[in-house]
Amino acid sequence: MQVKVAAIQMAVGDNEAENIDKALQQVHCAADAGANIILLQELFSTPYFCKDQNPDFLALAQPRSSHPALLALQKLAKDRHLVLPVSFFERANNAFFNSVVVFDADGKDLGLYRKAHIPDGPGYQEKFYFSPGDTGFKIFDTQYGRIGVAICWDQWFPEAARVMALQGAEILFYPTAIGSEPRAPEINSRGHWTRVMQGHAAANLVPLVAANRIGHEIGAESSITFYGGSFISDPTGALLAQADQEECILYADLDLSKLAAQRAEWGLFRDRRPELYAPILSLDGNPSDG
Repeated sequence: MQVKVAAIQMAVGDNEAENIDKALQQVHCAADAGANIILLQELFSTPYFCKDQNPDFLALAQPRSSHPALLALQKLAKDRHLVLPVSFFERANNAFFNSVVVFDADGKDLGLYRKAHIPDGPGYQEKFYFSPGDTGFKIFDTQYGRIGVAICWDQWFPEAARVMALQGAEILFYPTAIGSEPRAPEINSRGHWTRVMQGHAAANLVPLVAANRIGHEIGAESSITFYGGSFISDPTGALLAQADQEECILYADLDLSKLAAQRAEWGLFRDRRPELYAPILSLDGNPSDG
């Protein structure tokens, strides 16, 4: 199967409706260029509100059934025959999650993933807003292949990528919001951020798509300059396309049948020894000490 993937990198403003409209326009552009699966960045319909702890921002969360970004992009997925993983701030009764819904090329809702790893640090105070996800890592069987989707901080954990690959993911997608460190301006994590995901692709022999945001966003206590750097890698981790710090759309053509044959031939999954991996189920590497 031949598949064209795309990653959209854009800046956002304070008006949610305008951000959603901008995202729709960008998805249309990618569809016009022949893309089949299109990734938008994390929480693209609003500024990155997690810079500060402000309970007023909890009002941005909406239920899965009525979130305006989901409603608009579900219709677009159906109209343009696209697979769209869509990031949103989810309210589920009294719980709040950082979530993604995947829409298939006929507009069908294929399911929900809730971000598992929640960061907490200066400028990235997500634990104030989000509960840890309870869905587990998932894959979605779309009309353009089986995809795995995780969210931002998840991308630093090789376990997430490996689980999705074990479940049969043929492409990994990571919507992201990352940039400068408000209390450590000398740190630029962009290279580290890129390389760790290139490693996920190479270790699992699956291509990977990461979409980050750009722009300088000012909070009450912290400001972040998002560094972009969105990219698409091949199954060896080599970069097929990479953005700088500008609004753009990246593309890559993938032959999933050819990649599946390469993955089987290489033997990485044949030679796994899961019976030796028990220490990974503990925090300190000593599962028998409990």
